[in-house]
Amino acid sequence: MAKKLMIVESPTKTKTISQYIGKDFDITASMGHIRDLPRKKFGIDIEDDFKPHYVINSDKRKTVRNIKNKAKKATEIYLASDNDREGEAIAWHLQEILKGIVDKDDIYRVVFNEITNQAIQESIKNPGHVDIDKVEAQQARRMLDRIVGYKVSPILWKVIAKRLSAGRVQTVALRLICEREEKIRKFKPKEYWNIYADLKKNLEFSAQLKKYNRKKAKIPNENKATEIYDYIKKQKFIVSKIEQKKQKLSPYPAFTTSTLQQEASRRLGFSTKRTMQIAQQLYEGVDIKGDNYGLITYMRTDSVRIADGADAELRNFIKNRFGKKYLNNFRRKYKNKSKTQDAHEAIRPTSSNRTPDSLKQFLNKSQYKLYSLIWKRFVATQMRPAKIMKTKLETEAGKAIFLTRGSIIDFDGFMKVYPHVYIRNRGEKLPDLEKGDEVDLIKLTKEQKFTKPPSRYSEATLVKKLEKENIGRPSTYSPTISTLLNRKYVYIKKKRFYPTDLGMIVEEFLVDKLEDFFNVSFTAKMENFLDEIEAGNKDYIKALRDFYDDFMEQVNSIDVKKEKKKIAKETDIKCEKCGSPMVIRWSKQGPFLGCSNFPKCKNTKNFTRDEKGNIQITKPTVSEEKCPKCGGDLVLKEGRYGKFWACSNFPKCKFTKPHLLEEKCPECGNALVKRKNSKKRTFYGCSAYPKCKFITNKKPVKIECPECGAPTMFVKSKMQDSAKLVCLKCKKEIIK
Repeated sequence: MAKKLMIVESPTKTKTISQYIGKDFDITASMGHIRDLPRKKFGIDIEDDFKPHYVINSDKRKTVRNIKNKAKKATEIYLASDNDREGEAIAWHLQEILKGIVDKDDIYRVVFNEITNQAIQESIKNPGHVDIDKVEAQQARRMLDRIVGYKVSPILWKVIAKRLSAGRVQTVALRLICEREEKIRKFKPKEYWNIYADLKKNLEFSAQLKKYNRKKAKIPNENKATEIYDYIKKQKFIVSKIEQKKQKLSPYPAFTTSTLQQEASRRLGFSTKRTMQIAQQLYEGVDIKGDNYGLITYMRTDSVRIADGADAELRNFIKNRFGKKYLNNFRRKYKNKSKTQDAHEAIRPTSSNRTPDSLKQFLNKSQYKLYSLIWKRFVATQMRPAKIMKTKLETEAGKAIFLTRGSIIDFDGFMKVYPHVYIRNRGEKLPDLEKGDEVDLIKLTKEQKFTKPPSRYSEATLVKKLEKENIGRPSTYSPTISTLLNRKYVYIKKKRFYPTDLGMIVEEFLVDKLEDFFNVSFTAKMENFLDEIEAGNKDYIKALRDFYDDFMEQVNSIDVKKEKKKIAKETDIKCEKCGSPMVIRWSKQGPFLGCSNFPKCKNTKNFTRDEKGNIQITKPTVSEEKCPKCGGDLVLKEGRYGKFWACSNFPKCKFTKPHLLEEKCPECGNALVKRKNSKKRTFYGCSAYPKCKFITNKKPVKIECPECGAPTMFVKSKMQDSAKLVCLKCKKEIIK
């Protein structure tokens, strides 16, 4: 019997949705995009109105054959990819490959914001068609990115180093990080002093000097601090002003993609990539007692809107769980910044009755943490405001005025569920005082301070900045950050972004040569163009043409030879082989010293910089062994796939050998080697390969297995306690 066919993006969705669509439907997954621009060709015919040349992805050929075979047997096709630009493009590509197999009138587009029975049945009853405006917006974005990548990246390869890349959004994000670093490096701290008083009247409280001699207290040095300190020490402290006011604090709206990424970074320590991966799992469905349930609404959204039915259910839940005193008097609604942001709801639980604790046993730790954050934020939206009593107290000591602030929560309101709110001087209770009361000085202190430079970006603050400046879209923040890290343009230290030397030189070159295109305002303007295309208000061909002509004019004006000479900065270090000056050159790994007499002299050296920025040559690790071919020294080097020994007489002698670890292979007893695969992931293998094919991604530890005597044990899992070791021969586990 012929069936209707529904095509979704992921196999997880098929399991969840199949529970709701019944026996009349067959369901399959496209596994994301099935077609794209070719990897090794430009793929855009500029002269033919930017006609894209799409090809089926090599890893999707089997998937496409499967979809076509199922489509031949189907009476109707329902394209159920995600409800955003990328999802619309996937639906359009599916429609294109099914031309000639299925009548176009039998192909429908269905979208749902949540994977629930009600939402899916409603979408099937009211199917639509592919939104071509949304598809054109996605195509315009894809082609813009392809133009920038294919026209600029080769210039980077010629001027700086191979395998570098530029990107429309990526480069502007890098610019923000580099410009912040430049401000930090140029920052000169200024000294200042603060004076604090510990006072008492029934209760002890602290105060800070705010005014002196009727002016704002500015204490530039220790002498001035001591002068004021000595004066205050002799004065009586009299309460001169008391102000108390009640403040209502309303809950935040439910999460958008951006605010979820920011809050998950701040509260849970999740990267944007990890947040989106877990949110995808919660959206697509989690196994609960043998059935799959979508637990949250679609996680790529700019909207703060909530459906009427969801709010009605939530208000009923709050009344039953917390009582009427916690339920807001009216249904609270939040407004979006623009109409283009209203395609989806905000991110919320598919049912507020599914509390985090009721689901805890079915979720892993990360899923539970993120679901709890989403659930609590949503529940708070229909709860009453918190009431805060704020007190401002001024105390005079002669011509000095000290200030104390306190904030007490009178009614917790929504904070009963979502306490993640900053309240200045929260919980600081002050004694009952009246104007004119004298208070006792317990302790007076003066403290030296220095002004601080601006903070480096964390993932949360970078995402906030990108959103504020309208750079990219929330769905692109995670891949943008991943690209910067993978390209080694930036690295993360103590949860902050630092640009590498390579990142700084790439950013400096691109901004210098293509400033008109790699700046905040232009990138934001292009995002607005894409929104206008999606709304049907702009011709995407004209937008691409305007961009391309101006962009290529500047790209073609770049003198590669001239720029390459400017990038290679000469140093006062002489080449010990030919006496020529050494210059700073670049590779994908970063800067190195190379002889200016290249290619006649191919001498190179690695280096670091000291605190003052001076070059310090890194001495190579030299083996006790000599090169068996020429007798030269063997030095330790690091290549694309890990460390290895190489002859110091390279390129005359090209002898190399693996760098062996102390740890031995548990299978054959030969030394292990540490390597990296093409995706830069570390693994450990036997040095006797291919005779012994032992391989693992677990870190080896030089401890003999107490059970079978294998020479090496391995850290069980990076995600677990690193003290747990496992023998890969007999599976014995121990605590180190």
